[in-house]
Amino acid sequence: MRAAAIPTPTLDKMPGMIFSANPKGLKETSHSHLEEKTQRRRPRAFGMDMKAYLRSMIPHLESGIKSSKSKDILSADEVIQWSHSLEKLLANQIGKDVFGNFLKTEFSEENIEFWLACEDYKKTESDLLYCKAQKIYKAFVHSDAAKQINIDFRTRESTAKKMKAPTPTSFDEAQKIIFTLMEKDSYPRFLKSAIYINLLNDLQANNLK
Repeated sequence: MRAAAIPTPTLDKMPGMIFSANPKGLKETSHSHLEEKTQRRRPRAFGMDMKAYLRSMIPHLESGIKSSKSKDILSADEVIQWSHSLEKLLANQIGKDVFGNFLKTEFSEENIEFWLACEDYKKTESDLLYCKAQKIYKAFVHSDAAKQINIDFRTRESTAKKMKAPTPTSFDEAQKIIFTLMEKDSYPRFLKSAIYINLLNDLQANNLK
């Protein structure tokens, strides 16, 4: 059995809580350990150094943040365009990367992964359609899929039937549902997130230098 070294043992089970004062008997080392655990679980995107986070998240983004005489990889105008529609966001490679990492903080990255897989699938040569369709179906659509997407039963069954003789449009119905889900749910939160706002602020500040 583990010895109860701290008078309030429930604290280490509540990493998101912040207390105004340490209870009597709570050692400083224990408090530091609690904060360390909290930091490991909290996405780095919400820390103070957003540039460092974005550079570690997307290696090629660094030159887009820094001032340069050459054309920047990413501009403030492009990032503003992301707020006009989800289509514009997903049309930009860095936009897809940033949005995908935001979805990871919400534990819903399977949505953009499925959407991207469908986009790639549409470009697949006919003799490779069956193999690729099975991989996408097993990864995202099957009832036991590890990254199962949130679609209704009818669409799931309809997609399953199409796997017998896949065509380039076999996942269109499911892909449209997932796009709408991202558009109405995750996308508005992304535009209000620290990831998006701080990136835009950094780029706008860079333009003033």
